[in-house]
Amino acid sequence: MGDALGKEWKRSTGSGNRRGGGFPWLRAGFLVLACGAVGVFFTPLPGRIKRAVKELTSPKPVVVKADETDLRRQIEARLRAEYETRMERELEQELASLREKTEAEIRKELEERQAREEAAEPATLDVPGTLGDVRKLRSGIPFKTEVKLEPGGMASKERADADSYRAFYQLSLRVPSPAKTLADLELSNPKLSKLLPGLPAMLDKAAVSGWYAKIYDAKAQRIRRDATALAELITKHNYYDCETILNLQSAAGRRVFLLQAEMDVVSDGSDGDRLPNMPQITVDSTNYQPFTSYAWTKQGKAENPMIAGWQRRIKAAEKELADRGTTAERKRWLRERVAYLKRGIEDMKSRSFLIADHDPFIVVPVSILGGKNDPFAPKVGDFAVVVHGAKLYPAIVGDGGPAYKVGEASLRLAKEINPQASPYSRPVSDLKVSYLIFPGTADADRAPPDYAKWRQRCHELVNEIGGFGEGASLHEWSDTLPKPPPPPAPAAPAPGGTPAPAPTAPPTPAQ
Repeated sequence: MGDALGKEWKRSTGSGNRRGGGFPWLRAGFLVLACGAVGVFFTPLPGRIKRAVKELTSPKPVVVKADETDLRRQIEARLRAEYETRMERELEQELASLREKTEAEIRKELEERQAREEAAEPATLDVPGTLGDVRKLRSGIPFKTEVKLEPGGMASKERADADSYRAFYQLSLRVPSPAKTLADLELSNPKLSKLLPGLPAMLDKAAVSGWYAKIYDAKAQRIRRDATALAELITKHNYYDCETILNLQSAAGRRVFLLQAEMDVVSDGSDGDRLPNMPQITVDSTNYQPFTSYAWTKQGKAENPMIAGWQRRIKAAEKELADRGTTAERKRWLRERVAYLKRGIEDMKSRSFLIADHDPFIVVPVSILGGKNDPFAPKVGDFAVVVHGAKLYPAIVGDGGPAYKVGEASLRLAKEINPQASPYSRPVSDLKVSYLIFPGTADADRAPPDYAKWRQRCHELVNEIGGFGEGASLHEWSDTLPKPPPPPAPAAPAPGGTPAPAPTAPPTPAQ
């Protein structure tokens, strides 16, 4: 996952737990808040970014005050990563074209560009992904074309008639129905009721969460927008990525948010205290997001390793800003980028984040994390149990994802399920992963991961909903973070019980 916006911009990348002040328009709703606040960051950027912010923040639940800043930053980080990737592609294309042009052609093009900038308002970029060949909208979607010829009048007359030369594009897709019963769920995992014997009783009184319809509505809105622009569509696989979302409650009153889906991979996050060194390719990546929604006050003095890469990006941007050949539009974008990078560096200096390579966590759409009036809607830090096959894995809600995407987890959790998983290869493609999230269980004070504590808390929560089936138990996570080298052994004691003196260098001969 976690990197493009802004790792939906993480995996800041994090999107659920940013500490933010109380903005006076908070009560106006999550959509207004996110669009307004994030829009400030993106005002000079193309309309594509603004539309994406609106999409990611739909529907309109009110944001939890403690998490509002992180939600906005997560959206910004994902959008920026997507935007920067596209900018790099366009730059490579322009450079390739530039190499084929003569000096006279280049000079003429620069003069024309300068004249346009002086005479007109700043130009905006085309919608990303716009394709001239509609057959390339997305592989895997059957596409049929038909050219129908009809007799007409004289060419001069037909040229003036708008209906003489027209096209009609219709995309058909079915909106799925949610799984509701134990029989439905056990089509994906026949062992569910044996692993969790309390589940059948809760399913008898289960209600389909309103978020199920809202997520598929967000998917439809995105597809409608991209289809209208003849832009690349989300895949059929990613459209049908959620089997169901159910609100469950045990006899004792414990609420459960049950999500049945696939599992995509997030690879974001950083923490100088626990992982002071990261691969250079990661540090220099424009896609890797150092943030996750779950974060805590930095406890050590070791600098976050991602800061060095972000500082180099600032220097490169400042160098390009100083170049007289840089266009006004590009300069506006670069200034926004520098401001964003500086904010991120300050955050990395003061807070630590989960690390997807080492920490087991799941990702929930930012729209759900922002829900306030739904008592079943999970929040960042809530405990969760992930069920796949005959195994149960303890985890927490650690990050926020796009409003139209369901079923994501950290690389650590993904590789435990399937060792072949990677940031580019999901561990489970079928809708066979059950995510049981316990809303309202997040610790009041966030702290570095404590896997033993997480496991114990998840064990207690499962016991509250009927306990474990025979032979079932929670996976026990080990700490895979590299350990610092041990301190040197003390000098052996000299005879008589006193330590032997440390060897000294021989005196330097007199000159």
